[in-house]
Amino acid sequence: MIFILVIAGLALLLAWLPVDLHFGRAKRLRETGYSPLLRRKGTIRFFTRGSELFKDYFTELRHADRYIHVLFYIVKEDARSQEFFNLLREKARSGVEVRLLVDWIGSMAIKKETIASLKEEGIHFAFSHKPMFPYFFYTLQARNHRKITIIDGRIGYLGGYNVGNEYIGGHPKLSPWRDYHLKLSGGSVQDLQDVFLMDWKEAAGEDLRNHPIYVCEEATGPAEHLLVPTSGYLLEETCLGLLKAAKDRIIIGSPYFIPSKKLFAELLACLERGVSLAIIVPGIADHPFVQEGSYRYLRRLIKNGARVYQYFNGFYHAKTLLIDDTVCDIGTANFDKRSLFLNSEINCYMFGPAQINEAESILEADIKASRELELSVLEKPDFGRTVMELIARALSLFL
Repeated sequence: MIFILVIAGLALLLAWLPVDLHFGRAKRLRETGYSPLLRRKGTIRFFTRGSELFKDYFTELRHADRYIHVLFYIVKEDARSQEFFNLLREKARSGVEVRLLVDWIGSMAIKKETIASLKEEGIHFAFSHKPMFPYFFYTLQARNHRKITIIDGRIGYLGGYNVGNEYIGGHPKLSPWRDYHLKLSGGSVQDLQDVFLMDWKEAAGEDLRNHPIYVCEEATGPAEHLLVPTSGYLLEETCLGLLKAAKDRIIIGSPYFIPSKKLFAELLACLERGVSLAIIVPGIADHPFVQEGSYRYLRRLIKNGARVYQYFNGFYHAKTLLIDDTVCDIGTANFDKRSLFLNSEINCYMFGPAQINEAESILEADIKASRELELSVLEKPDFGRTVMELIARALSLFL
């Protein structure tokens, strides 16, 4: 009898999970919304090395004199994060307002003692996207994957880097970590601020969106760009529009390549009409099943003329999409179903020729540091890989 009850309970649970996911996402889509943002003019600086990024980032944090607003998906408990925490404590003690928002799942490593000490120093701390009922499974899966910082309303940061030793070469298997991060000035800093305050209100229950202190400087510059925040919607439509407009070439960089049906179909259509397609993915994986999850898509794309490059000079974690010489996207979203349909993300679409040329040079260098993936490798019989691919296919939304 106990065995039957256990089986029945498991069956009910498995039946409930897709219902939870469906209605939880529907509720999220009803409640979350951003007004369309404007194209902005400003300055943009690229970072591709963690050591250079964090040297600049920590310097700017030290120069803050009014406020620091920080959102990361992952903050570790290690030497790099302790340096980060100590810097925030120092600024809070000096009278600078500090708000630190981190994802509940991504930053579970932060100890309770660390959080208590941050709060004791006057730092406002909150976890984003805590799981909650009635849609526990959905809220457990829908992560805040953004990485953004606003300092004094002057400058902002966004991109792929999190805070921890591994992002500056501290992980023996994944070193050196290859990623793209942006430093912004201009009107888009206000957009970053508004996204942060929206997330802060949701996580901490404190609405600061109309506070005059958070009106950012009206700076400008030569780099035309557009920020697009997404929360399980809009990203697929945005990517589709860019792919449909492609005339000559597409370059995609992503650590996880698991596109939706619509995006996959459009990539095939691009190849059919003569657009060249290059995809950069890691040569090594940092999570189970993610490589195997990409193989069924890469196999078909290579057959249709795409070229796929596996990056072996460390771990490739960059998220980018380059279309012709017209637009380059760098942000927090991966080219996968989790970013498309579950996570909160933010991407920067750049239209200036200087930024597109710089991004192109970076991508070309990363392709040279990669090894082209041959179709024969993916078609070679491998029972273990086949099993992994089947599992990955079933779990593709959650990888």
